[in-house]
Amino acid sequence: MKLIDRDETVLVVTGASPAAAEKDHPLALRLRDEIDRRGYGLPFRRALLVEDSAWVGTPSFHDNPTIAIGGPGSNAVVQHLTENLPTVWNRDERSFIQIGGDGKARQVALWGMDSTATKEAVEAFVEEGMLDALLDRLWPFKPVVNT
Repeated sequence: MKLIDRDETVLVVTGASPAAAEKDHPLALRLRDEIDRRGYGLPFRRALLVEDSAWVGTPSFHDNPTIAIGGPGSNAVVQHLTENLPTVWNRDERSFIQIGGDGKARQVALWGMDSTATKEAVEAFVEEGMLDALLDRLWPFKPVVNT
């Protein structure tokens, strides 16, 4: 049975350290829930949480849309993405959102200089429409929803 779809299933990646689990995992859960809600219950339009070590060690994950959360020192995927993606938003040079352009438009890094700044980046990504823009690119057709 197929569990993920590399075009529709979004991987939300956090660091594997105890500090990352304490600070970044709750943010990842919130983001996962937001993505799942916007997927209207369609089988692959959802998010899965994975640790950075699993993402790095599973080459097939690299083709999935990816949102990495946490500082470059606590998340190897964020460390990689910060070197390769343009910054599209920052607050006071402490909170950052980096989103790929062109072929990397499916990759996002949400991070900050500390846990509070990382939380600000995640909140801005959701509240300022960047999550919706990403999902519109990933999921171009919308299901008919009966209200």
